[in-house]
Amino acid sequence: MNKYQYKVQGVDYDVEIEEVEGNIAKVNVNGIRFDVELKQPINPTSSLKKVHIETPKPVARPVVAPAAAPAADKPMAAGTGSPVKAPLPGTINELKVNVGDKVNVGDVVLVLEAMKMQNNIESEYEGTVTSITVKQGESVMEGAVLMTIG
Repeated sequence: MNKYQYKVQGVDYDVEIEEVEGNIAKVNVNGIRFDVELKQPINPTSSLKKVHIETPKPVARPVVAPAAAPAADKPMAAGTGSPVKAPLPGTINELKVNVGDKVNVGDVVLVLEAMKMQNNIESEYEGTVTSITVKQGESVMEGAVLMTIG
């Protein structure tokens, strides 16, 4: 059994290699046992080489002031009516309606990408879109108001 102490990005690890059979190593890391599959079998009689890994250094990026968005692209404040809320966190891929559009129950009002899937968000209300509080490409959390229908 070989014992090692490692420091990875400021965190200390006590590692014990209990045994190596073929390409499976039984290791204990800070008291937690793991079976580690090696991509290539290693020769247990070979010596381990010390590898120095440097922590990545931050790269200075130029500060760029954001361009002023046209007034039409700014999300609007929630209007009067019933809110359409995000059923899960994701990214707005496509808005299917505009403020002032009439919608019926079941009409797709926007497409929300979540977990690499496109989700059609349907209106639960009949009425007129009174406000849209998101824009395409914006990330939203579950329960966020996407638009209101009055």
